[in-house]
Amino acid sequence: MTFRARHLLGIEHLAPEEIRTVLDLSEKYVALNQRTEKHSDALKGLTQINMFFENSTRTQASFELAGKRLGADVMNMSVALSSVKKGETLIDTALTLNAMHPDLLVVRHPASGAVDLLAQKVNCAVLNAGDGRHEHPTQALLDALTIRRAKGRIQRLTVAICGDIAHSRVARSNLILLGKMENRVRLIGPPTLMPAGIGEFGCEVYEDMKAGLEGADVVMMLRLQKERMDGGFIPSEREYYHRYGLDAEKLALAKEDAIVMHPGPMNRGVEIDGELADDINRSVIQDQVEMGVAVRMACMDLLARNLRAERGAKAVGVMV
Repeated sequence: MTFRARHLLGIEHLAPEEIRTVLDLSEKYVALNQRTEKHSDALKGLTQINMFFENSTRTQASFELAGKRLGADVMNMSVALSSVKKGETLIDTALTLNAMHPDLLVVRHPASGAVDLLAQKVNCAVLNAGDGRHEHPTQALLDALTIRRAKGRIQRLTVAICGDIAHSRVARSNLILLGKMENRVRLIGPPTLMPAGIGEFGCEVYEDMKAGLEGADVVMMLRLQKERMDGGFIPSEREYYHRYGLDAEKLALAKEDAIVMHPGPMNRGVEIDGELADDINRSVIQDQVEMGVAVRMACMDLLARNLRAERGAKAVGVMV
């Protein structure tokens, strides 16, 4: 299995064969998670610390469950009650954590690049659970697994990513991954929610949602991230839904067997029609949640293998 990374900081640094390795191993963990006995000893004896500087429900719960099912000792660090709130710098926090000798550090942070900075200061494997507008690699990987299971492949598909592109690390990671796997990617949204220079990423950009959905295999909706907006990016939620919310009429323009995705949490009636979100024939939103645990198990397993190999090589070097 090809996976050379020491950390998982983004999709940008992964080769296509490494992405396939993650997806293939994830399939084994999907099967494990569907059994009555869901535990493995892949991380037995290792310590995992989850440190979320931003609130998260599903991502943090998913990483915690993944670590426990792999046999790790899992600690959730409450940043709201930590020394960070008392003025401790990110580097001081990293040095403090490093002194505790963790093996896996899962980090979500509101600043782009903060997780990469932490990775430079610790001796353990670091997983990026989302940093600012930069990347959210495990979300893109679980989306890829969901697509591959639904469509039978993760190449040569037309994928429409719709909504708040400008503030979305999910969109960025998916754009990079889908591009690496030779897919046709369309970004759909109002100009106010489209980052400058996005066309340079090798994607097609649409302001008209109906035109962008024409013939799509996959329709991936994004959450409207109002907490990251400091101005009038949209006229109103009602107007936004009228133009960019996914409903049955707009979806009819995509392929007949097109699947509907959303990273969650959803704003029903703003980004997507509630009935469509729950349509078991079109929506794979709940499958995404299930795939999330399996993908995070696979990522931590692979990083742990590399970590153990590195430590083993150093130990041999010391003995010699």
